[in-house]
Amino acid sequence: MGKIGEDIQYAKKVINLEAQAVSNLVKRLDDNFQKAVDMLCNCKGRIVVTGIGKAGIIGQKVSATLASTGTPSYWLHPSEARHGDLGRVVKDDVVLALSNSGETEVVLLLPYVKKIGARVIAITGNGQSTLGLHSDVVLDIGKIEEPCPLGLAPSASSTAMLALGDALALTVLKKKNLGKEDYAFYHPGGELGRKLLTVEMVMRTGEANPVTKEDSPVLEALKIMTYTRGKPGAVSVVDSKGRLAGFFTDGDLRRLLQERQDFLSRPIREVMTRAPKTVKKGSLATEAYRVLRENKIDQLPVTDDQGVPIGIVDVQDLLDVGY
Repeated sequence: MGKIGEDIQYAKKVINLEAQAVSNLVKRLDDNFQKAVDMLCNCKGRIVVTGIGKAGIIGQKVSATLASTGTPSYWLHPSEARHGDLGRVVKDDVVLALSNSGETEVVLLLPYVKKIGARVIAITGNGQSTLGLHSDVVLDIGKIEEPCPLGLAPSASSTAMLALGDALALTVLKKKNLGKEDYAFYHPGGELGRKLLTVEMVMRTGEANPVTKEDSPVLEALKIMTYTRGKPGAVSVVDSKGRLAGFFTDGDLRRLLQERQDFLSRPIREVMTRAPKTVKKGSLATEAYRVLRENKIDQLPVTDDQGVPIGIVDVQDLLDVGY
């Protein structure tokens, strides 16, 4: 029991030291952090994140966070960079280099990165290291005590790097003022992304959005439905002011064929569905899916604030994104 107690006490020490390392970062944030944020926000290329060992693993996560929040970024292994991958770096890029000591293989890239013309932001525990002295901006996490019994395995230092990298990426996100719709765009395959998708992101527009005037013969409307790209199987019917007046679908056509045969030359306003179910622009795709499901229909017109049809959502479009 005593041994278990000792283990728990040591685990608490590890967590406390890591928490302290992160907490200490707060007072270390200065003008250099602001310079780094501005540099990332104004980058016309990509954010190239590099590092070796545990710092490299943290760098991969930071790069992924940047990319998923709207800042183009990719991970570059420093050793692979010296064997051809350095060709991925261009003048407009910003290189974010992570190294606690500031003396790892990452520093071997500095002469080449400088020659290319890309700028360098360092996250390091030693601002006077080779990496720190030759970077454009230095984010110094300071000397951090590692809770490892040997005092060697990176843990508190890598945790601090992760927290600082997250602070950097999320501050850039806030500064760029991206919304939920932008976030959803970079997460189309995830549950969160599906919840945040708006109808504008899944609806069919332009040549894929069939529209006809209410005076058009039914036969003309059928031709529009048939030859519209994607063949949505429905057409929005508008009045003289371009506002949605009705909706006509393949299902309406089948019902008419069972009832009468003389409707093809008649104006479509006589047979269209008036006051059809619609969804407004800006609505979430989940709302469109609910309307389709509850009314057992396959297509749904999307209208703007003036009632003009700007697109059409087909149930297949929602199924394609995971609904």
